[in-house]
Order: sequence, then structure tokens, then C-alpha cells
Amino acid sequence: MDNLQAIQKYLEREIILNPTYKQPLILLKSIRNGAVYGTKVRFPHALVMVFLFRSGTFREKLWLTFKATRQHAMNLAKFAFLYKSGCLVLKNANGGKEESVHSFLAGLFGGYWVFGHGKGASSSVNQQIVIYVFARVVLAMAKLAVQPPGDNSLVAGSYGGHGGKGVLGLKEEQLKMIRQYSWPVFASFSWASVMWLFRYYPDTLQPSLRSSMTYIYDNAEKWDSTRNYVWHNK
Repeated sequence: MDNLQAIQKYLEREIILNPTYKQPLILLKSIRNGAVYGTKVRFPHALVMVFLFRSGTFREKLWLTFKATRQHAMNLAKFAFLYKSGCLVLKNANGGKEESVHSFLAGLFGGYWVFGHGKGASSSVNQQIVIYVFARVVLAMAKLAVQPPGDNSLVAGSYGGHGGKGVLGLKEEQLKMIRQYSWPVFASFSWASVMWLFRYYPDTLQPSLRSSMTYIYDNAEKWDSTRNYVWHNK
């Protein structure tokens, strides 16, 4: 036991609390926080929804619950890693100085690769997450619009139509391109916007979302021992 405690203290002193390793440790903790929070949020929701509304055997329902929980946890972990990585890279490239645009660009990057690209774009779990985030962005922008120093607004567009043309007079080829890229753009900008709002205007965000983002992103940079780096978030 004494040997284990001595090893723990050594690792804590030489690695966990060593400023040299601060940035890679932030990335590791962001992965941990995203995975833990995604599991805590998705598991009870998936458990109830699957067992109440899905057919199948008990084992099949457990598997569906596990799959939904795993995907939610992995996606939040991946996004947290990409977002924090992007912020650190941009900050380091700017001589250690953070700029307002950094959080937006990092959120755009993570949002595209996790929620708007490839299989992630067609996942129902990812679509639910993005739509939730987008709704919170709209509410936050509405609050921000009535705050000084000036007005802010979101402009939403739509497409559709008949006879080969939409309401904007677009041709079918143009509509096809819009359909192909609309979701990646929507997902990317939703995450970029919410990360920028969280970084600079957190009070405009809905409290539960702000709390979850604090858990995943802000607390990834806060620890003073092995205990609240590995086992407890704070």
C-alpha cells in the first residue's frame, strides 16, 4: 500500500501537476469528460425510450441501449478532443494569445468532423444532438440581440419547390448540391456558434446546456490532484 501511494504521489508530482504536460493533459481530460457526460446523459434516456417504445427481446433492447449510449459518449469525447485541440493549436500559433475567433473555428472544425461528416451526418443520435444545440444557439442569439453593444440575428433559409425549381428559382442540380452540403454546414455552424457563445457569452445559454459544457470543456483545464483529474471532475 505504501508503495502504491508513493507511486501515485510521484506520478502526481512529475506528470499530473507538471506544467510541462498541461496541454496534453487537458486533451486527455476533455476526452474523459465528454465520454463520462455522454454516458450519464444518454444511458437513462436510451434505457427508458428503448424499453417503452421499441420491440424486441430483453437482450436486444439492452444492446440498443448500449449502442446509443456508446455513440453519444464517443461523439462528445471526440468533439471535446477536437475542439480543445483546435483552441490550443490556434492559441499557440498566435503566440499564446487567445482570439475571439478561435473558439468559433475550433467548434466549426469539431462539429464538421464529428457531426456533419460521413456516417455521423446520418446518425439519428447525432442529428438529435445537433438540433438540440441549434435550438439553444437560436435562444442564446435572441438574448444576445437585445444586449449591448448592438443587435445580432440569425437568418434562416430554406429550399424546396416544384417543377425542378425551388422558391429561390434554383435548378435541380443546384438543389442537389444544397441537399448534399446543407447538413454538414448546418451541423458545423451550430457547433461553432454554441462554442463561441459559451466562451464569450455563457449567460445567454440555457442553464442545463451551460452546465454540461462547463463540465466537459471548462473543467478539462482544472485539477489539483490525481483524484480530480481521473476520478472526479472537480
